[in-house]
Amino acid sequence: MNTRLIDSNPSTPAPEPSPWPLDAWTRYAADAWWRGVAAMDTLRQRADNMQAHEAAGMPPLLHFEAEVAADAHTFDPPSNYRLLRVTRCGSDHFEEHVKRGAAPVLVVDPRAGHGPGIGGFKRDSEVGMALLEGHPVYFVVFDPEPVEGQTLGAVIGSLARFIDIVAQRHRGKPPIVYGNCQGGWAVTMALSHCERRAGLAVLNGSPLSYWAGEAGVNPMRLAGGFTGGAWATHLLADLEGGRFDGAWLVQNFETLRPEGVFKKYDTLFARPDAERERFLEFERWWNGYYFLGREEILSIVRDLFIGNRLEKGEVVVDHGCRADLTRIRTPMLIFSSEGDNITPPHQALGWLRAVYPSTEALVAAGQRIVYLINPKVGHLGIFVSADVARREHRAILHHSAAIEALPPGLYEMKLNAPAGPDDVPGAQFEPRRLEQIHFEANPPGFERVQALSERLDALYGTWLSPLVQQLAAPLLALGMERLHPMRTSRIVWSEHVVPVLALLPWLRTAIEASGMRDVQRDANPWYVAERAVAHATEQAIESWRVARDQWAEAAFRRLYPA
Repeated sequence: MNTRLIDSNPSTPAPEPSPWPLDAWTRYAADAWWRGVAAMDTLRQRADNMQAHEAAGMPPLLHFEAEVAADAHTFDPPSNYRLLRVTRCGSDHFEEHVKRGAAPVLVVDPRAGHGPGIGGFKRDSEVGMALLEGHPVYFVVFDPEPVEGQTLGAVIGSLARFIDIVAQRHRGKPPIVYGNCQGGWAVTMALSHCERRAGLAVLNGSPLSYWAGEAGVNPMRLAGGFTGGAWATHLLADLEGGRFDGAWLVQNFETLRPEGVFKKYDTLFARPDAERERFLEFERWWNGYYFLGREEILSIVRDLFIGNRLEKGEVVVDHGCRADLTRIRTPMLIFSSEGDNITPPHQALGWLRAVYPSTEALVAAGQRIVYLINPKVGHLGIFVSADVARREHRAILHHSAAIEALPPGLYEMKLNAPAGPDDVPGAQFEPRRLEQIHFEANPPGFERVQALSERLDALYGTWLSPLVQQLAAPLLALGMERLHPMRTSRIVWSEHVVPVLALLPWLRTAIEASGMRDVQRDANPWYVAERAVAHATEQAIESWRVARDQWAEAAFRRLYPA
């Protein structure tokens, strides 16, 4: 009997090769080893950059050259703010490109834990777009340390004087004032107290209604209810010698969306060759923690985030002068995003119906308010994203004269697709009514939090604060600063802390020279599987975060019923 060793039937398919060959695994393992070392070397470089930045006095991370135009240290009352005039970017001297008669632009960066620079972090930024549109540009920066006894009123007064100084330098032409996040509500207060004027106020991701938000989606507004209010902030400021460490604020941001933190590091591990420079550039700003003064941070927490007094006209700025939003006559453009979980549109726009009872009241006040909503970009993307800078920010500046010329009322700014990559998007301003804004500015429960905060803070301030201030030695403040988790988690990667990490650059280069790096990793099935696991992990963290936020909302409602 003959045994047929070869099947002559052509219809029988040949066996498929395994999609998981040993060679693919070997290439994946070698590449993963290189990626791990490269990612760790990037973290080492981040730690070195952080230490070098601190040793240099933490100067503003502005991409553009600038000169000091005014220093608020000389004001009465003083503050740690300075006004810069942008003069050059690389070899370009922008005075040669300023258009005759163009309004000056004043950019105010947020002071919410980080240092200044995010509005002019790179060429495709708010500063870059203003220069591209031919505007003379000024930038407000601040020092890492507040002046002794610095108050919120001193900061607002400094910004108001900066607006006046810029106008005086340009023959009385009021500037377009760009306020980012905290800088936006600070600008609003500067314009609303004692009736300062600007040509246009642009508020980017700036909260003015601090209790507003979507249930289960915006949990940051609930934090005061779980900590008992302002007394905890008061305690931290006392322990740190009358200063409040901005690292606490940055930690809050990272805790708010933990899946974003995971994705940041996972993206670095997945593509360290492509992500290294972008990661280091952003982290240089993200990990520069600045301090606020005790009186300053307590005013912010008591009057704004827990008290929500700004929209009620109850914030006393200085010498009895109140920030009254109804006094603002400067046209306002409010730029917000539905993807912003720190300042959602609820907080950016909810104050309108609390301040103006009707559209007719807004028109009667002679005010023009325009809002622009991005459908998905996150909070930082409003200031950092190059795409947002080239589209929204350039369009805002390009159409600023049209905004100022609008009749009193409420409008939504709609952008058209530009004709080409270097063209400015067209814009329409569609009339809207205040009654169409359905964000609730004063949801139930928050007034109870405010009352509890006032009682606990009064008790702490009367009985414990003097004792804590006496016991808080400078060494304790320094220890709290150095041992803060946001610093130690970064500095632990420094070769000055762990000397063996100094070998990482050599090891990375050696592994890369040996050919372990796989430039075609995207086609490797093991790499594809790794990315699938990473994506599933990110989704799991997100699901946990959603459940956490929903639980927090339910707990808040039980603790502070309507």
